[in-house]
Amino acid sequence: MADFVGAVDQGTTSTRFMIFDHGGNEVGRHQLEHQQILPRAGWVEHNPVEIWDRTQTVVRTALNTHSLAASDLVALGITNQRETTVVWDRRTGRPYYNAIVWQDTRTDRIAAALERDGRGEVIRRKAGVPPATYFSAGKIQWILENVDGVRAAAERGTAVFGNTDSWLLWHLTGGTDGGAHVTDPTNASRTMLMNLETLDWDDELLSFFDIPRAMLPRIVASSDPHGYGVTRPSGPFAGPVRITADLGDQQAATVGQVCFAPGEAKNTYGTGNFMLLNTGTEIVRSAAGLLTTVCYQFADQPAVYALEGSIAVTGSAVQWLRDQLKIISSAAQSEDLARQVDDNGGVYFVPAFSGLFAPYWRADARGAIVGLSRYNTDAHIARATLEAICYQSRDVAEAMAQDSGVALECLKVDGGVTVNDLCMQLQADILGVPVSRPVVAETTALGAAYAAGLAVGFWKNTDELRANWHESRRWQPSWSAQQRATGYAGWRKAVGRTLDWVDVA
Repeated sequence: MADFVGAVDQGTTSTRFMIFDHGGNEVGRHQLEHQQILPRAGWVEHNPVEIWDRTQTVVRTALNTHSLAASDLVALGITNQRETTVVWDRRTGRPYYNAIVWQDTRTDRIAAALERDGRGEVIRRKAGVPPATYFSAGKIQWILENVDGVRAAAERGTAVFGNTDSWLLWHLTGGTDGGAHVTDPTNASRTMLMNLETLDWDDELLSFFDIPRAMLPRIVASSDPHGYGVTRPSGPFAGPVRITADLGDQQAATVGQVCFAPGEAKNTYGTGNFMLLNTGTEIVRSAAGLLTTVCYQFADQPAVYALEGSIAVTGSAVQWLRDQLKIISSAAQSEDLARQVDDNGGVYFVPAFSGLFAPYWRADARGAIVGLSRYNTDAHIARATLEAICYQSRDVAEAMAQDSGVALECLKVDGGVTVNDLCMQLQADILGVPVSRPVVAETTALGAAYAAGLAVGFWKNTDELRANWHESRRWQPSWSAQQRATGYAGWRKAVGRTLDWVDVA
């Protein structure tokens, strides 16, 4: 019997392939970054062909490094950056345009028009999300309207859409030679096109964006023994592996953090931050600026839903310090630099590079560093950057408590930024609750592996997965209530300074 489960984790800045054993332990991995294409202010793109090439390389390298083959894997799961939009020719496999990334704001006028004429309320009711540049539908509409030949190809049925999960699944299962054009409800719920109640594409929502239904992938349960097909020998696995799971990255992390009970929450720290609260099989509508989304659907069981707070810029703000300001040479240096000062020195950094996501949803906002005096140094800016990650998470936690009526008692965290001990201590201080990091911090890939293994009986049930979860470290709050209140009041004041900067009407 095969001993391992594989997971492809296609993220915003990199793609990795990870291999896990029955205990949920990492057996092997390989990871490669891909280019961030920034054609103009507010535009963010990726090259889909580069992403597919990177995927093939990381799979082959991880397998070869650990002397493993396709036959050693009982199943494969896929997880991916959500909302990022690819439109390609199903006959040739060539993209018509670069992937438009979830952070991209070029569709601000599309979103504003939907809000003005009342269609936004229909989108909220049916899809659980507000009209925003974040989601896929406006990006599809932009490609249909601005790239020559795509509208005609879509109407012929040759131009097809997918988030990066669908793009990779199509290639892994054959591409132009019968590749499966599929997605799952977690990814579909990020498009503004899926009805949360029916878990199917909604004709009224499609009409808002003038998107032909034939462009869209078939929606399959997130964990399904038969729905996603088998890898082709010509691909990176050089043999057949059953693909049995597909989840958007934040839902996959929720599974990896074993948040299977209503009321359990996790926060993932990556390019952005994403806090999800499991609400069970109940669709909870947010009154506080959160998203209602599908958390997961296992096989023929009812879908489980979640409230989500999506924050556009957190880890990528640290990258900005490295790549644009050049005050650090690596992300890890942000902690050392920030430790040189005892507090933020009155400086707040609101990294609203793509506007503000939850709970504000203000496309007109732009980034600002406020409170500067001649006393301040680059260390204060580094500290303010780490605090911004944590204050934005507090904004979401406050909204989540308002919507759910449940106060956060402990926050489970995962993702790359959680290796920054100072940032995690600040998070506990700013929230006023303990912060808990698991032994396996890369829970996104682990969640995809769990969903894939559950589909084939590698793990019998979610209780087995809970038994695998172990805490690595816990941070306790150290700030006084007064420190916490004063700091948060300063943050909210700083957020106010970022608003109404860009005209989007």
